[in-house]
Amino acid sequence: MGNEAEKKAAGYAAAELIEDGMKVGLGTGSTATFFITRLAERCRDGLAITALASSEKSKALAHNLKIPLANMEETTYLDITVDGADEIDPSKNMLKGGGGALLREKILATMCRELIIVIDSHKKVETLGAFPLAVEIVPFGWAATLEHIKNNNFKGNIRKESNGEKYFTDNGNFIFDITLSHHKAKEAHLLLKTIPGVVETGFFNIPVACVITGNKSGKIDFER
Repeated sequence: MGNEAEKKAAGYAAAELIEDGMKVGLGTGSTATFFITRLAERCRDGLAITALASSEKSKALAHNLKIPLANMEETTYLDITVDGADEIDPSKNMLKGGGGALLREKILATMCRELIIVIDSHKKVETLGAFPLAVEIVPFGWAATLEHIKNNNFKGNIRKESNGEKYFTDNGNFIFDITLSHHKAKEAHLLLKTIPGVVETGFFNIPVACVITGNKSGKIDFER
């Protein structure tokens, strides 16, 4: 059972937790895509929900699969949000942002009553940091912002598209991917948030209701 099968198993399992009448946050990334796909199947079978997406990519997928989408400007509360993670430690702290949606993902995660994280078994780590810490920064004065970041002993790279152009988030910002060699993730997050121009980081220490993990054995683990 490879990574894709593990992701699919976790995403599909999360979709079975959704109940009629719920307002659902849709995460971003490969495992969240499996969740959205299965959720759409349940909607076609009669499940009545509304959803908010954490990225334009997930929103387009949900729209194409005919999942009813709520108006973001009129929504302040979600019953449940299902999202993935790039790394998660035993205390359920996470690194996210590989898909570039960290800011919107964090907003949806803090709007919901229950945050469900769906992962494959490789995403579980003892200590965060092998995966880069994504830092979303505004384009205005970005070179000065990077200078402040580097002066705090952080090293990394501006994220780029495959054609070499700078990557833009759905919010029109850049991402600076930091290698966590001198700082722990939480310490780095707290320090980076004091720098003008830094919008958000991919460190999440938001309470998680359940982690659903797909495993090589074919078993699904539910960790509450």
